[in-house]
Amino acid sequence: MKIFATLASRRPVTAVWFTFCIVLAGAGATAAASPTPPLDVAYAGAMGAVMERAVRPAIARELGTELRGRAQGALGLANLIAAGGLQPDVFIAVTPAPMRIVIAAGKTTRAIPFARTEMVIAYSPRSRYAAAFARAGQPDAEPWWRILTTAGLRFGRTDPRTDPQGLNIIFTLELAADYYRQPGLAARILGPAENPRQIFDEPDVMARLQAGQLDASSAYKIQATAFDLPYVALPAAINLGDAALADRYRRATVTLDGRTFHPQPLVFYAAALAAAPHPALAARFVQWLGGARARAIFARYHYDGPGGAKPLER
Repeated sequence: MKIFATLASRRPVTAVWFTFCIVLAGAGATAAASPTPPLDVAYAGAMGAVMERAVRPAIARELGTELRGRAQGALGLANLIAAGGLQPDVFIAVTPAPMRIVIAAGKTTRAIPFARTEMVIAYSPRSRYAAAFARAGQPDAEPWWRILTTAGLRFGRTDPRTDPQGLNIIFTLELAADYYRQPGLAARILGPAENPRQIFDEPDVMARLQAGQLDASSAYKIQATAFDLPYVALPAAINLGDAALADRYRRATVTLDGRTFHPQPLVFYAAALAAAPHPALAARFVQWLGGARARAIFARYHYDGPGGAKPLER
């Protein structure tokens, strides 16, 4: 009875405490309903493996947000962003050209380099030419470029109008023609620049290689390793992976729709966009990409550091 009397005498305090708990519960519900917004990132399709397998969980842990990615050819993404048809928080491109489109359109003012890769020739382990490709670097073996000229060999690549890699394989083979003294080599392997028998969407190329529907394809080194596909490494003089050889690479040219293009080293750039839906989060992510933790992740996925590449600015 004494206990009940004590509780009864404290009823006003209990009522106040009950009200306070309701307020706290309401505040907690409000916080739960308003989590950190997701981060929308449009990135070069070749980066799919590292972005989905490693960067996404790292961002969840370190920035406390969900990364929502759109993987596509970087030139196509750049044109969509420049035209206002796509408005992500961050854009990531390979080579300066797509990023310069976005900068020229006023969608960002600065992009940082954070990684690089190189061109390789990936091949299917199911291909009847797999053994020949595996021996291609050995003395007295048939060279990789000659194997690619074999009648009936199924070669895959991406569209040079929308994807930098589609341009880069043409540049690589133009440089190879000079390097190996094989005039007309690019045309013998690729046919016309726009060859519908060879051109597929970027993810489709790797899938067709794995399935054995293609014998070989153009690829970035990071793609071949991500899909556990064997590849032929190419000399630095033609693989577009050495920033110190930028002037040499520029000897190659490709003309599409009346415009002339020159190759650039395969450096990846990231930029927070001016109209980013979540600007503070976008800036934090770009800063994270330039840091030590991101470098360690990219190194595990066979990306090289950016070397001497400089930021791109308006």
